[in-house]
Amino acid sequence: MTNLVWLVPLFPLIGFLITGLGRNMLGKSAGWIASLAILASFVVSLLVFFEVKSSVVAGPVLVHLFDFIHIGSMQIPFAFQVDALSSIFLLIITGIGFLIHLYSISYMSHDDGFAKFFSYLNLFVFSMLLLVLGANYLIMFIGWEGVGLCSYLLIGFWYKNIDYTKAAQKAFVMNRIGDLGFLIGIFLLFSKLGTLDFTTLQTAFTTGNLDPSFITAVALCFFVGATGKSAQIPLFTWLPDAMAGPTPVSALIHAATMVTAGVYMITRSNFIYSLAPQAQQVILIIGLATALVAATIATRQNDIKKVLAYSTVSQLGFMFMALGVGAYTAAVFHVITHAFFKALLFLGSGSVIHAVGGEQDIRKMGGLKSSMKITYLTFLIGCIAIAGIPPLSGFFSKDEIMMHIFNHGAFGKVFWSLGMLAALMTAYYMFRLLFVTFFGTFRGTEHQREHLHESPALMTIPLVVLAVLSIAGGFIGVPEVLGGHHALNQLLQTVLVPVEHLEHLSHNTEFVLMGIAVLIGIIGIVIAWLGFKKYNAADESKGLATFFENKWYIDELYASVITNPLNKLSVFFEKFIEKSGIDALVNGVGKMIQVGSQKFRLLQSGLVGFYMFLMVIGIIVLFVIQVWVNKL
Repeated sequence: MTNLVWLVPLFPLIGFLITGLGRNMLGKSAGWIASLAILASFVVSLLVFFEVKSSVVAGPVLVHLFDFIHIGSMQIPFAFQVDALSSIFLLIITGIGFLIHLYSISYMSHDDGFAKFFSYLNLFVFSMLLLVLGANYLIMFIGWEGVGLCSYLLIGFWYKNIDYTKAAQKAFVMNRIGDLGFLIGIFLLFSKLGTLDFTTLQTAFTTGNLDPSFITAVALCFFVGATGKSAQIPLFTWLPDAMAGPTPVSALIHAATMVTAGVYMITRSNFIYSLAPQAQQVILIIGLATALVAATIATRQNDIKKVLAYSTVSQLGFMFMALGVGAYTAAVFHVITHAFFKALLFLGSGSVIHAVGGEQDIRKMGGLKSSMKITYLTFLIGCIAIAGIPPLSGFFSKDEIMMHIFNHGAFGKVFWSLGMLAALMTAYYMFRLLFVTFFGTFRGTEHQREHLHESPALMTIPLVVLAVLSIAGGFIGVPEVLGGHHALNQLLQTVLVPVEHLEHLSHNTEFVLMGIAVLIGIIGIVIAWLGFKKYNAADESKGLATFFENKWYIDELYASVITNPLNKLSVFFEKFIEKSGIDALVNGVGKMIQVGSQKFRLLQSGLVGFYMFLMVIGIIVLFVIQVWVNKL
C-alpha cells in the first residue's frame, strides 16, 4: 500500500480543483465533495500506517514519482518518504482534517463563499500532506510555502473586513521572514553536500566528519523557519491575530496541523540537531520563554479564540522544549494529543460563538452549560486534558516532556520549575475560560438569550469524537513506570538517530514528579474556581494584569522599533529615491530625447545646399579626427 501513498495528497488536490472550478455550480454539495476527498485520504493513510507499523524494522520506503530537477549533477526527485513519522502525521492531518471539514459544512452553511472556503481547505490539506511526505527538503519546502499561502487565504477569507485582511498580511509576512531562514539552511546543505534527500543527508551527517560550526549554522537556520511557522518568539504575534479567520480555520491550521510543521521539520532533521547541542540549547530556551510569555498573556484575554490562540503558542513552546533536550518522541506525542484537545477546544469555541450570534467576548457570555450540554461536556474534557489531569491525553504527553527536561543537564531542574509554572498557568487560564463562559448567569442581550441553542449534529459529532480521542489518545504513550510499553516510542525508533541518553530517572522520582504535575494542575483549577465561580464582568484589570491583557505590549514594541521606522523609510525612498531619483532620471531621459529630437528636426530643412554644407563639415570633422588619431 505504501507504493500508492501518492493517492493521499491526490484526493485533496482533486477536491480543490472540483470545488474551486465548480464553486458557482456546486452549491452546498461542495462541502460534502471536499469532506469525502479528505475521508478517502484518511482511509489510504490508515492502510499505509498499518503497513508501516507491521514492517517498521524495514526502515523508510521511498516512492519515486518523477525527476523534478535534473540539470547536470543536480538531481532532485519528486519523491515521497513513507516511514513511522510521516505515517503518523498523515493520520493527524487527514483524520482531524476530515472532522473539521464535516464541522464546517454546518458552521459555514450560510456563508456566501461556501464552496470557495472548502476549496481552500482542500488545498491546505494537500500542501500539508506534501510537506510531511516529501523525501527531500525541496519537496518539503514546496508544501511549507503552500500552507503559508493557504493560511493567508483562509485567515483573510472575510476580506471585506480590513482588519482581517491586515491579519492575513501579518501572518504571511512573518512566515516569510522565517521561511528565509529555512531557505538559507537548504542552500547551505546543498552547496556543501550536493543533495537534499533525507536518507543521503542522514548518512552524511552520521558517518561524515562535518564541521560543527556548519552543522550549527544549518540547525539555527532551520530553527528560524520553525519559529515563523510554529509561532515561537520573536515570530509568534501573527498567530493570535490569525483568529480573524473562520473558527474551523483556527482549528485546522492553528491547532492541529500548520503550526506543528516546525516540530515535524526539526524531528525529521533530528540527525542534524543531535549533532548541534548549541542549537538545541537555543531551542530549549526559546521554547521555554514562549511557553511562559504566551501563558501569562492567555490568563488575561477575554476573546474566547484569543485565549485558545495564546494557549496554542504556549503548548508549542512545550513541544520545542522537548526538541531542545532531544526528546523527539515526546514532542511528537504532544503534537498528537494537542491536536486532539486543541481542535476540540477550538471547535467548541465555534459552537459557542455560533450559539450567541457571533459574539466572542467571554464577558458577555456565561451560564451556557444548561443550554449547550454537549458543547459544555466536550469543552470540559478538552480543558481537563490540556491541564494535564490523568488519565486524559495531555497528562501523558506533557508529563513525558517535563521528565526529560528535569533530567537534562545542570540546569534541568530550573527549566523544569519554570515549565511547571507555565503548566500551572495553563490549568488556570483554561478553567477561567470554562467558568466564565459556561457558569454563572448569562450576561448577553435578551435577543441572544432567546436564541441560545445547542449546535446541530454536524458540529457536535466531531466534538464528541475529538473528546473521546482526548480521553484515550494518551494511552499510545503510557510509560513503563505505569506498566505501559510506550507504543509510540517503539514505532519512532527507526526514524530517530540513536543518541547517548542520560540515565533514566528512578521510578520513585518519576512518581514524585507525576504527583507534583497533577497537584499543580489541580491548584490551577482551584485558583480559577475561586476567582471566577461568581464572575463579575465589571472587574477591570490592574497593574501586572493590565500588562498581560495588553500582551506585554509586544505588538506596540514591534510597531515602534520595526514597522514605523520601515514605513518612514519607505516614504523617504518613495519621495526622494523613487520619485525624485529614479522616476526623475527616467522621465529626464525621455524629455531630453523629446527636446533633442525637436531641435534635430530643424536640420531637415529640405534645402539641398544646406545638406551639402553639412556633408562638407562632416568630412572635415572626420579628417581632423583621423589626423589626430595618427599623431597619437
